[in-house]
This record gives sequence, C-alpha cells and structure tokens, in this order.
Amino acid sequence: MDIRNIAIIAHVDHGKTTLVDQLLRQAGAFRANQQVAERAMDSNDLERERGITILAKCTSVTWNDVRVNIVDTPGHADFGGEVERILSMVDGVVVLVDAAEGPMPQTKFVVGKALKQGLRPIVVINKADRPDARIGAVHNEIFDLFAALDATDEQLDFPTLYASGRDGWAVADLDHPHENLVALFDLILAHVPAPRSNPDAPFTMLATTLEADPYLGRILTGRIYSGTARLNMPVKSIGHDGRLIETSRLTKLLAFRGLDRRPIEEAMAGDIIAIAGLAETTVADTICSPEVTTPIHADPIDPPTLAMTFSVNDSPLAGREGTKVTSRMIAERLMREAEGNVAFKIRESDDKDSLEVAGRGELQLGVLIEQMRREGYELAISRPRVLYKTDSGSGQRLEPIEEIQIDVDEEYSGVVVDKMSRRKGELQDMRPSGGGKQRLTFYAPTRGLIGYQGEFLNDTRGTGIMSRLFHGYAPYKGPVEGRRTGVLISNSDGAAVAYALWNLEDRGPMFVTPGTQVYQGMVIGQHTRDNDLEVNPIKGKQLTNIRTTSKDEAVRLTPPILMTLEQAIAYIEDDELVEVTPKSIRLRKRLLDPNARKRFSRSAEAG
Repeated sequence: MDIRNIAIIAHVDHGKTTLVDQLLRQAGAFRANQQVAERAMDSNDLERERGITILAKCTSVTWNDVRVNIVDTPGHADFGGEVERILSMVDGVVVLVDAAEGPMPQTKFVVGKALKQGLRPIVVINKADRPDARIGAVHNEIFDLFAALDATDEQLDFPTLYASGRDGWAVADLDHPHENLVALFDLILAHVPAPRSNPDAPFTMLATTLEADPYLGRILTGRIYSGTARLNMPVKSIGHDGRLIETSRLTKLLAFRGLDRRPIEEAMAGDIIAIAGLAETTVADTICSPEVTTPIHADPIDPPTLAMTFSVNDSPLAGREGTKVTSRMIAERLMREAEGNVAFKIRESDDKDSLEVAGRGELQLGVLIEQMRREGYELAISRPRVLYKTDSGSGQRLEPIEEIQIDVDEEYSGVVVDKMSRRKGELQDMRPSGGGKQRLTFYAPTRGLIGYQGEFLNDTRGTGIMSRLFHGYAPYKGPVEGRRTGVLISNSDGAAVAYALWNLEDRGPMFVTPGTQVYQGMVIGQHTRDNDLEVNPIKGKQLTNIRTTSKDEAVRLTPPILMTLEQAIAYIEDDELVEVTPKSIRLRKRLLDPNARKRFSRSAEAG
C-alpha cells in the first residue's frame, strides 16, 4: 500500500489537535454512530484539563487507497524535545498558523527544525473564519519567517490552504465553497513524497518514542527505514555509537489505524509502527536485523535550561496522603521518565538524598510533578534554577536567554516594558498588531522570567498572551530582583483557627483556610513587609463568662490565596520548598526549626 508520513506542527492553541479530529472524522476513521470525545488525540487527563498537547501521538487514515500516517505534536516550547524526535519519522509537515495571531515563537522553532531536515512544508492558515483574521498579512509573515530561517527555493515555494479546523473545511481560495477537507487530503498526497526506503535491505528502525503499557510492557514507536518487520523475527538494538544493547524477538507488532493500535503480522519499509518485546532499548536507539552494524543517525536534542531538586517529603505531615514516599520510589519513577523523555536529564545530588531534574521549562517540570502526585507520590520541590555555562575562550559565565513575544492591549504595554526591563529583558521590537493591541519582542534571561507569568496576567488583567522560546546563551546579565515581600511562618503545629487568622489579616493575605493542618516552619501567608514573620495561626479566643456584643461579633475572613502547583513553584525563594502530595500543595521553609534558620542566615552573612 502507498504511504505518506506527515507531522502537524504549530504554536500552542493554533488548532492542531482539532484539525486532526476532523481529518479522522472525514476519512471515515470513526463509525457513524461512534461517540468520540472532542480533541480525541489528547488522551491524557492533564492534556484534557489544560487544553494542550503534551505527548506526540500517531494516527493514520486511508484516503484514495493511500495510508496517511499523521503525527500530532505539542505546541509548547517546553515539550520541544518531542517535536525534534518526531520530525525524523516523517517526510512532510503541515504548518498550521492562526489567521489572526500569525507565526509565533514556537512556529519559528518547529519550522526551523523541519526546514533543517529538508522537509517541504504545506502551510494551512487556520481559523480563517475569525472576524479579526488578517490573512494576507499572515501569509507575508510566514514567507518572511521561512526566508529568515534559510529555507531553500523549493521550500519557499510552499502551497497554502485556508481552513477552519473546528468546522472541518479547507480551500485553496476563500471564494470556493467551505465544505470539507478534501483539498488538504489531495494536497498531502500530491505534495508529500512517499517514504524513500529499500524494502529488500535488512530490517532497520529508529526508536522515536517510548511508553509503558500495563499489558504489553515497554512499547517503542518509530519508522521502518528499510526491510520488513515480521512477528517473532530475531532483532538486536544498537546505540548511536554502534554498541550492542540487547538481542530479542519482536513479540508484538502494532500499527496505527484511526485512534486504535492494532496487531499486525508484518510491516513494510516506510511505515510507522509500534513494537513490544525489548527490555533495554530506548529512544534514539536503532532496532535492526542481527547482521546490521551501522546505527541510523539521530539528531541531538537541545540541552535543558532549568533544573529543580526533587527530594523526600520530610515535613511533620509526611506520609498521610501519599503512598509512594521513599527516595528509592521517587528515583525509580524519575529514571523511568528520563528513559522515555530525552529532554529530561536526571542526576543524583551530592548529598545522595535528592535528585536534580533538568528540563526545558517550568511548564514541562510542572506537568511531571502533577503526574507524579496523581500517581500517589509525595515530594519536596525546590525553586527552579537556571543552568549556566562557561565560555571556553574567555572563561565568562553564560546564562540561557529566551525570546519573548508578548501580545497585549496598548494601555498595558508600558507596565509590561517596565517589568521586563527590571528582569533584565531587552526590548527588540514593538509594533501594532491590529485591534488596539501591540506585539512586543524581548530577549530576557530565563531566570528573570521565573515566576513572571502570574504577575504578567495580573498586570494585563488576564488579556495578555506571552510566548517564550529558547534563544541561546549570553554573558551573565547581573542580579535580578526577586520577591519583594516576606512570608508569614507558623510557629506551632495543629489546625488553623478562624479567630487567629482573622487577627493576622492586617499582616498580609493568607494561604490557608480555618481547619487546615499547619506545622512549625510552614508558610501560611504573605507578609506585607519585606521580612519574614513568625505567627501563631492556632491561637483560639480566650473564653470568659462575660458576654458583650462587640466580643461576640462573627469572624469574617478574607478569602485566602490558594495557589496552583506552577504558582507555588514560581513563588518560593531559595530557602523555601513546595511540599507536594496527592491532596495538598503546601509552602514551607527548607529549615523548619527557627533556631536552625537563624544559624544558617548568620553563617550565610558571615560567608
């Protein structure tokens, strides 16, 4: 059967998963009466809740007797490691661009990777029915972006379609009737080349993604570069340096058909398949016939820029809500994650009781922590810190710099420029983007952006859109101001009392409600001043036998600030931790004992 392999790439929220839904529907992958969830490809709970794609996923449809393997990729820069690997499996890309927003930083990132691999793109300007669509201008911006990324003449001669993924239509000319996606299917068959492969050579396949299945064990997905895969055939796997990893048999061959993975007896060169039966092989390894000695080339993945420390939860409330609490369990889970997600780097810390997890950004690390707490783990998480480099020539310290693109109403642009400059951001470009909005572009150090997202949404009243993309390393920019306020720290263990919290309200906003279990050293609120203050949140009202109306007034509390996981991680300072359990997110001081904190601060000042 004829095959086409394509990836759908775009910035976050430009409609990739919704378009794939419609492609599946119109190609007959669903039965007429089948109930299918919206964004069917986003099968993970976290993906559904957040409305984003985290893991790249394969599907396939048949159109005019040609099997089209489609890979839906994530749009966030934090999950760029997924996109980089996927592009090695496909022969063409559909670049999806929002008709109003135009090309965004992540569009630039994924398009740059695709062009470097020599893939010829198809451009789909999606959401063409938006009232604020600026189709002509967006088309020009896409061409300029391709030219800036050194596209070849062949790549610059890209075909363009206008579409609405939600409504399921795509046309080459907006005057044509808006009926279906036939134009997109036909263009894929005509424009994307069939996979170049040798079916008569020995079997070789590059493992691109890894997942764990409760029934089949480890499942590796990848594309067959040459030969034929048959059930139970003997294979071996070799690393990128040619060393032998293991020998085994293909105990299970699976092909993607619609939303299902179906068992098959054999698969030909060029097809994308999943296999089970290999215990040691991982991402970027070559699976091949026993006689093959040369591995398939795999491109290196961009390095991580942020790191956090994951340690055992040692608070007084440890072990009450989670079932997986030991350092061994946490280490095994993190090593399992690093095996399948090559964007993570994990190493044991010097004191052996914690692990340092390095990744692409706060969102990627936050998603990992959220998955772990749902699986029953208890953890203590440190503040994110950036990974520095040293310039080999000058010995200068280099830090990661990000390109920030901000779309904001004109009235808020002043405060955004002010806040970014305080965080050592340098304004590169400022232009109107229509509808009373401005588009600002900055280069800013990664460490200056830690914790800025929440502040940015407050400053722009929730209307601003901020996109980030790793730009490169540059000389250290100097100190960046941190949190301006101190915190309120509990000096006692017990349940918080409404009367005590009411009396503490003039000291600052609270993070806990009456009845919340607190302990000595736990952060229960934000101080209005710049120093930390120890308070007693469990002190009840002194009872007397004298009654007056003023003393018995009802206690009316201001609603507390209840932080999400990402907000908590961004809020803490270096001497604080986030305690994460399946039911709670608590802030605490790293050293719970007040005397130990004083001794540490004195020695730090002396040092």
